[in-house]
Amino acid sequence: MSNIDFYILSKSGEKNRHQFVCRLTEKAYNLKNKIHINLDNNKKSTLMDSLLWTFRNDSFLPHSIINLSSKNPETPITLGISITPVERYDLLINLAENIPNDAKNFPRIAEIITSDEDIKSSSRKRYVDYRDQGHKLTTHKL
Repeated sequence: MSNIDFYILSKSGEKNRHQFVCRLTEKAYNLKNKIHINLDNNKKSTLMDSLLWTFRNDSFLPHSIINLSSKNPETPITLGISITPVERYDLLINLAENIPNDAKNFPRIAEIITSDEDIKSSSRKRYVDYRDQGHKLTTHKL
C-alpha cells in the first residue's frame, strides 16, 4: 500500500496550489526522487509544464509531458493526463479530481488541497477512497 500525504494549504486558488506543487517537486527532485504529476486536462498540463520551468529564476526541474506513445521518458519528472508511467516512480503528485487506477504502484502519493470548496469536496472523497483501499494516510496543515 502507498503512503498518502494530504497537504492542506491555508490559502485558496489554483496559483497557490501549483506553486506548492513546484516547491514539493523541487524538494523531491533534489532528493533524487522520480516524480509523476497527474492532471485532468491539457490546459492544466500546459500550465504546470510552464510553471516547472519558470516558478523560480534559479530553479531547473527537468520534466516532460507523457502520452500513450511516450510512457517512458528520460526525464526524472513527468506530467500526464490520466496516464501514469510504466517504470517505477517514487512519488505521484495527484492534481486530478480522481485517484489514478494504478495509484497503488507508487510508494508515496501527495494530494494538494486548498481552501477552495470544490477542491476540499473532491479531496474528501479521495481521502475516503484511499482509506477504504487500505493506504496509510497523513495530513499536513500548512
